[in-house]
Parts: sequence; C-alpha cells; structure tokens
Amino acid sequence: MSAIDKRKLRHTRLRKKLTGTPARPRLAVHFSGRHITAQVIDDSIGKTLVSVHTTEPEIRAKANAHANVAIATEVGKLIAQRGSAQKISQVVFDRGGFKYHGKVKALADAARDGGFQF
Repeated sequence: MSAIDKRKLRHTRLRKKLTGTPARPRLAVHFSGRHITAQVIDDSIGKTLVSVHTTEPEIRAKANAHANVAIATEVGKLIAQRGSAQKISQVVFDRGGFKYHGKVKALADAARDGGFQF
C-alpha cells in the first residue's frame, strides 16, 4: 500500500468522527508538494467560512519557497486572523490524514497562537 493510500485511509477514519458545527467549525488542512490550503468549514450547511491558500499575495510576498514549515506557520497565523475577524474562536482540527508532525504541527501551533482553540 502506497503512502498516499495510507493517508487516504487515515483521512477516511478521521472524517467519520469529525464534523464541523456552527459553534465549532472544522479547520481542514491540505498539503501538496508546492502549496498549503487551510479552510474553516461548517459541515452542517456545507459552506467554507474562511480559507487561506499559499497562492494568495499576502503569503507570496512573505516567502517564495515551496510548502515548508515557515510557510505553514504563516498560513496558520493568517487563518486564525481571518477566523477571528469572522468571530470564530473554537474549531475542530482536521489534519486530513497527514501525520501531526512538521508542517501540520507548525500550522496548528500558529493557529493556536493566533487565537483558535482546538
């Protein structure tokens, strides 16, 4: 079984247990080789409330590198800042099947420092 298939299995197991509510929306993250995406999602209405992607000018101006820990930290700070503007303080963290290490941990820690409570 390939690493991608293992990640998809982990993600399927996680999604059975995690759902975002209006009180605690889901903070979902996705990592590719080049980009990082973070979204705050209310699963009860199926709507993305806040999103951040590494192709946005605010992040591109700070770093031109590929997806790494420094950029994950910037994405975490920005998603927390935008969430606070929408009066979102508590979220459920959906790591998307990725192991809680490296970029995932950096993004989560930055979001916590920015004001999100997991």
